Amino acid sequence: MRDSSEPPVALTRMVQRAKATEIMTLAVPIGSAKPAPEARPERVGVLLVNLGTPDTADSRGVRVYLKEFLSDPRVIEDQGLRWKLILNGIILRIRPRRKARDYRKIWNTERNESPLKTITRSQSEKLAAAIADHDHVVVDWAMRYGNPSIKSRIEALTAQGCGRILVVPLYPQYSAATSATVCDEVFRVLAAMRVQPILRVSPPYYDDPDYIDALAVSISAHLATLPFQPELIVASFHGMPQKYVDNGDPYYAQCVATTDALRKRMGLEAAKLILTFQSRFGFDEWLKPYTDKTIEQAAKDGVRRIAVVTPGFSADCLETLEEIARENAEIFRHHGGEQFAAIPCLNDSEPGMDVIRQLVLRELQGWI
Repeated sequence: MRDSSEPPVALTRMVQRAKATEIMTLAVPIGSAKPAPEARPERVGVLLVNLGTPDTADSRGVRVYLKEFLSDPRVIEDQGLRWKLILNGIILRIRPRRKARDYRKIWNTERNESPLKTITRSQSEKLAAAIADHDHVVVDWAMRYGNPSIKSRIEALTAQGCGRILVVPLYPQYSAATSATVCDEVFRVLAAMRVQPILRVSPPYYDDPDYIDALAVSISAHLATLPFQPELIVASFHGMPQKYVDNGDPYYAQCVATTDALRKRMGLEAAKLILTFQSRFGFDEWLKPYTDKTIEQAAKDGVRRIAVVTPGFSADCLETLEEIARENAEIFRHHGGEQFAAIPCLNDSEPGMDVIRQLVLRELQGWI
């Protein structure tokens, strides 16, 4: 008779088989075991976004662009009946023809597109090459108004498996009319998506040391190529209605901070590098001093050599290539000025791309 304290025979045999299996498993040479598949990092999208441009340099193309742009309540905050009548009854009937002529003066005829589109594409391609060692990062670009649209590019990134997206508004200084409206559009796109990507938005970089250094290096390099030494350097930023700043927009303060930092970096006195605002529109008071009026007065006061830099633009566009380099140059010469230089934006230059690369890598921390 079996001692009741002993385990059942069936249980004993199960334990023996388990031990034998364990011994056999341990005896398998390490090198013969198949390694676990390495987990591939989730794809990450980087979307560079600039303001926008007409698709064509004709009245129709400009009209479509201006309607989208000027119908944005971030750009024109009062979208009431009076504005709609002015926009549709006057502006969109008259302005497209004149602006189309301006666009044709600077148009990239080889690609049949505006310089802003050409440069922003190049910035995207160069950024992709600069961070190519992060092979799970996909870089793309979009325009807030016009094409390629933010919606189309977010859809393209998610179709490529990007579960995380960093949106980079290419505006050094924040304003509701630029950076915030990019976010508005991104959020509208995400609101219609059942499966949303995780989102980050890069901050403004108006006083970033890399940005200030790049500006100083670019300006100095361009000045060295000129046949004259400017008596005055004008830092011209895109303007906005004064009431927007009065209501809390930080744009003006950030433009001042950029100019102050640039003066310090270049060792220039306030009288040698001055701050102005361009591109005013309508009848409201805009941020002052106005660029065109300042340049006109400088010529009247005897300044004969001047250079203009546009630190609020990450890429050359209608406002820099036509308004500054042509219109304001003519104003200066018409009132007695002699030598005028429009200094290019950072664009896709080496210093400019270093700014974008450093910004993107900083904001991607934890994702790559």
